[in-house]
Amino acid sequence: MLKFLLCSTLLITSLSYAQSDLEKAVNLELNNEYPHFGLMVFESNKVLFTSYLIDKRGKLERQSGAPVLGVYEGALSSNGTISNVNLLQIDEAIQKNGITSAALSPNGEQLFITMRYSSKDMPKGTFNPDNFHIRVGEYVSEVGWTNFTVLPFCDPKYSYAHPAFSKDGKTMYFTSNIRGGKETTKGGSDIFKVDVLDNNTFSEPKNMGPNVNSYSKEMFPFVSHSGDLYLASNRPNGFGGFDIYKCKNNNKGGFGKAEKLPKPINSAQDDFGFIILNDEKTCFFTSKRTDGKGDDDIYKFIIN
Repeated sequence: MLKFLLCSTLLITSLSYAQSDLEKAVNLELNNEYPHFGLMVFESNKVLFTSYLIDKRGKLERQSGAPVLGVYEGALSSNGTISNVNLLQIDEAIQKNGITSAALSPNGEQLFITMRYSSKDMPKGTFNPDNFHIRVGEYVSEVGWTNFTVLPFCDPKYSYAHPAFSKDGKTMYFTSNIRGGKETTKGGSDIFKVDVLDNNTFSEPKNMGPNVNSYSKEMFPFVSHSGDLYLASNRPNGFGGFDIYKCKNNNKGGFGKAEKLPKPINSAQDDFGFIILNDEKTCFFTSKRTDGKGDDDIYKFIIN
């Protein structure tokens, strides 16, 4: 599943916690043979995540023969379990076209989603139809999330995915493979940021630079309550596949050099989609490790 989403030697002891401070990562009950990833928590006890869409017959929703990804919502209990899972109320045409990730703005008024262009809204000119882009929608009572528009800086020649916000909502981080100019991607994909301005306007994308990005691939950014940046990368000297890295907030408007998180957060398989709650102890991430239930699974762990 991670390869689909991409489509288009640091010491562990240098971190603020060590292997002995971590409980075993727990595979959540909601996981099954289908992929589950992209978890985000809002209002302290509600979640969004991505998995396959299921039709009214209980079968996988398909498009051109392939399963379609959609966004689900659920309730997060105090012990970290997720219940009351339902399909998020999103414009049906948008949902059925496939959504690979979703993020609410910090004020909860806008939903940002990652998707491909549909056959009905293909941009003009030459572009790669496998490219992703980010759209923003609003919530309308009794309708749901609707009126989605493509973010103005999304050039259809490149991919834009996995939006995430700073605590104050003034900065949005995302994955892209923008080429050309001084903000060009250094590897297969990099983490970029834009300033969030008024009336759905944004600054031009800015590459996060060598402390964050490498000549490999970076994706799935997340900024914690304390302002630290987490991301997934398949750079050399990892445990295997994609690993999760932390770039500590330097309190000067930037981030320190990326540090690889230890096991059991990382494994020999793909690990990505890391988030940490405001308590700075409760964490969730996605992994395709061998003890999982089939595809990408969401795990929880506690830093003691």
